[in-house]
Amino acid sequence: MRIWNRYRDVIMANWHIGFTAFGGPAVQFQTFHEKFVTNLGWIDEPMYQQIFAISQALPGSASTKMLFCINTIHSGFLAGFFAFAIFCLPGALGMYSLGLGISKVGSTLPEPVYALLSGLNAATVGIIALAAVRLSERAITDKLTRFLVYLGGIMGMLYTALWYYPIIMVGAGVTTLVWDLGYPQKVGKVFRRQKPREDEKKRITSEDLEQGSWFNSSRSSAEYDKPLPPPPPAYSTRGSVNSEFAFRHPRPVPQPPTRYPPANPQHDDRTKKPPVSSTSDISSMSWPLGTSIIVFFLITFILTITLHAIFRHTTQAFSLFSSLYLAGTIIFGGGPVVIPLLREYIVSPGWVSPRDFLLGLAVIQAFPGPNFNFAVYLGSLAVAGTPVPSYLGALIAFVAMYAPGLFIVVGFMGLWRILRDKAWFLAILRGVNAAAVGLVFTAVYKLWQIGYLTAEVQGGSPLGTDPWLVAITGTAFVGGAWFRMSPPVAILLGGAMGMGSLSVKNNHNIQTGRIDQSIELVVIVPTHLNQLDPRHVVFSPPGLSRFDEGRVALKVGIV
Repeated sequence: MRIWNRYRDVIMANWHIGFTAFGGPAVQFQTFHEKFVTNLGWIDEPMYQQIFAISQALPGSASTKMLFCINTIHSGFLAGFFAFAIFCLPGALGMYSLGLGISKVGSTLPEPVYALLSGLNAATVGIIALAAVRLSERAITDKLTRFLVYLGGIMGMLYTALWYYPIIMVGAGVTTLVWDLGYPQKVGKVFRRQKPREDEKKRITSEDLEQGSWFNSSRSSAEYDKPLPPPPPAYSTRGSVNSEFAFRHPRPVPQPPTRYPPANPQHDDRTKKPPVSSTSDISSMSWPLGTSIIVFFLITFILTITLHAIFRHTTQAFSLFSSLYLAGTIIFGGGPVVIPLLREYIVSPGWVSPRDFLLGLAVIQAFPGPNFNFAVYLGSLAVAGTPVPSYLGALIAFVAMYAPGLFIVVGFMGLWRILRDKAWFLAILRGVNAAAVGLVFTAVYKLWQIGYLTAEVQGGSPLGTDPWLVAITGTAFVGGAWFRMSPPVAILLGGAMGMGSLSVKNNHNIQTGRIDQSIELVVIVPTHLNQLDPRHVVFSPPGLSRFDEGRVALKVGIV
């Protein structure tokens, strides 16, 4: 009965996440915090921050690993895999269905479809930006972590490479480790240590020493008779390398979360939950077993890469598996990295067209679940025209993308029991956490740059090109920040506003004299002209002297 109650809690807490977790990993992290920390109290704030940093530091889907770890802590490994399936499968099935549909459409989509996708992208940018702000509020504990969030964001925007994002997070972890050990402070004290000047020595004379005026000149004896102020509230030194660092950066001891505020904030036992310890037992797995799992994964990884180099041009199905298995292994940081990496491995070989890639990218931003489900869509399209069925291509992509991250996080949980109480390890996680939040701001920028889709520019252009899309982004941000608009509602509203932009543009075109695509413009060119010269053009119908290239059907008549 106890086991059934435990898994019943897992089902009740996770059954809807696969259908409602919109907005990508940044928003999903915020959702998991509200659900499992604030409402359910399965883990506390320090444990959440540790899981967040580890999920970002290890390869694979960060949000998937976080949900897996939270449920494993609460109910064991079987519950963790069950939560993983609930979270991933709805979006994966939806992306597979999208792949089947896209494979049967022409090269150009109707204009309302582009307007819908652009509106979805604009709303997604708004809710991701809001999630980035909220994540940064929890990740920033001092000036150093504030600087690392800023530095991670701008460094992620300035350059993109497979090795770049892991270097950013490793560098941030080393920075906080060195800082928490106190080395910069010790070096600063050495440089500040100077020999006292002679005039300073003469300030205290022998007469002052005899009279004691040097001691009592600035403060009266009555001031020293005052009682000392009460001691400050309790602070936790957990997570600091030494007591000196804990004194310089005190953090309040986190209180057990409550779903509803107490009627009397001073004392109300009815609404208090049992305290959740930050040293909760993560798993019963021993560290030798965890190490064995990681070693087994490394063997499979080396074997897969070796076979890929030998049999690269034999079967496309194996090439797809090996390419995505490599991608799932080297993707650190989740969302900001997965898109350019999949473009390199899937579009460059010619398996999927750039247009289909960007259409799937626009849709996955508005789909619930992890962004790694994008690989399912690409896998179904990559095997088109081969003997391999589309569903098998989607399954290959699903397994290849998710298996590396799950292998590593399961093995690492066996080592976590040893590492989680080490001060140096917690110091590293503090920096990795800050840099990972900075990369969320990078994801906002990258999606902003390719969010606007049109028939003419199917490669995507910045959302700022159309002020209406900027308004959609602002609506999603403000609605979620101050009016409690949930991410699914913001996504649907963004799509509706994107569709509504068509009528706004058409009315604007009529008022300004711009030509709509449905109007045919006939250009009469004299026969003695070798090229089109606006000075010798006759417009029909009369009165149309301005037109928008790319939106007008041209007919040239020779007279």
